[in-house]
Amino acid sequence: MEIDIRELETYQTLAHDGAQSAAQSLSQLTGISTHVQVTDVSLMSPSSLSYEFIGDEFAGVNIDLTGEIAGEVVLAFDEQGRRAITETLVPADDPEKQKSSIKEVGNIMTSGFVDGWANYLEAKIKSSPPTYIEGTGSDILPTSASEGDTHLFVFRSRVEASKDSSTDPIDFRILLVPDSASLERSLQPKTENIVSLEKLEVFNEMTKEGAEKSAQNISSMTGIETTVNVSRLSLVPIEDIPNRVGSKRFVGTVMEFRGKLGGFLVILFDQPSGRAVVDSLVPMETDGDWGEMEQGALRELGNIMTSGFVDGWANVLNAEIKHSPPEFVADTGASVLRPITAQIAETDDHAFMLDSNIQTDSDQVFTCQMLALPRRDELEDALDDLLLENAENTEVNPEDLF
Repeated sequence: MEIDIRELETYQTLAHDGAQSAAQSLSQLTGISTHVQVTDVSLMSPSSLSYEFIGDEFAGVNIDLTGEIAGEVVLAFDEQGRRAITETLVPADDPEKQKSSIKEVGNIMTSGFVDGWANYLEAKIKSSPPTYIEGTGSDILPTSASEGDTHLFVFRSRVEASKDSSTDPIDFRILLVPDSASLERSLQPKTENIVSLEKLEVFNEMTKEGAEKSAQNISSMTGIETTVNVSRLSLVPIEDIPNRVGSKRFVGTVMEFRGKLGGFLVILFDQPSGRAVVDSLVPMETDGDWGEMEQGALRELGNIMTSGFVDGWANVLNAEIKHSPPEFVADTGASVLRPITAQIAETDDHAFMLDSNIQTDSDQVFTCQMLALPRRDELEDALDDLLLENAENTEVNPEDLF
């Protein structure tokens, strides 16, 4: 299946506008202030999508779409959002009326989300009556996003809201999972910016392999057992990328890679994880600051982790890719990303972002996020030259690749 990248960008914009319309509807109905944090279209596995919701309580609606765009839409509020809506619309503690209020709000919000798609396509898109959903984590996901090995194209929007300055922020998400037939119709080539879906899937799998090798490298060097919980390829407006990591403080490394494929790789540890890594790598007591010894330890680890990504890509693309020495960074995630996105924004307004999260299964606190931002024109050229028979290299022994 071939997809038109420009059309994909248009659909991403439609999803953002739809999320904005839904957010405005919520504000009008409840007086809750809203802000669309980020919207993207991601190619990901059902397990990666499920992990994003794991452990949290949600309530919302599920709506089936038929017509030019067919599939499922899920609008999910976190527990704070559910309470804010029901307390505003249903003062009495009546569970059934509270469910009805969520369905009413969800129906109005998703209508605004879907209308923009219908107007753009100049076609009818029918929505089923909303079904109330609630549960923990993946319980509220679309049924089409059940566990399996297939890749999903998911249009995802995340919105922050607040009832007033004294309350905790509200989080709600909108997911659209179109079925494969309507996706193929919608993204059929109309311009020269064409890429094979199968090749994108190969590249995504190769990135997952690289992230898993990087996790193995962390474990072998530090003794901290790690695993890759999320791996996805997203098309994101460049201006939104810093918002993906936000104001939380990180330590890590930034590297630039060049060759058949060029771009940047960012490795970010949250502060406790970065300290745990350094304590494992440096065989002596440190003063707790990020001095040259601590920075050197993270640069060494970053260099080895980068090879897990870059060497695997080079193997599949059958080309040489080199990376620069890692640069130590200690700042908020957004501040780390802004100089990088400013360079990419000189030639593009959207970017493909490869995002992998590495965590530990033990009780020890550990989180590492790896973000790869290849230059889009070079990625498209590399995928155009990719031989699909080379895809089997994603399944060979990692020691042979790295």
